[in-house]
Amino acid sequence: MTKTISLSDSAYELLKKIKRENESFSDVIKRLVGKKGKLMEVLDLYPELSEVKEYEESVAGMRKEIDRRLEHEMY
Repeated sequence: MTKTISLSDSAYELLKKIKRENESFSDVIKRLVGKKGKLMEVLDLYPELSEVKEYEESVAGMRKEIDRRLEHEMY
């Protein structure tokens, strides 16, 4: 069964940018929503955030936390 949805032009363009070759738009949505996405896939949805200072600080903080956890697990 299929459903019709409406998207703004900007939302369509965002999905189109991250759509992989041979992937339907339904596949893109399932990939992004159906699992915990990779950081870059999520960021691709919000390119305007790449210039925001708080965004940069947040990403830096997440990286430090991930590094700390990985280091802790190794020892």
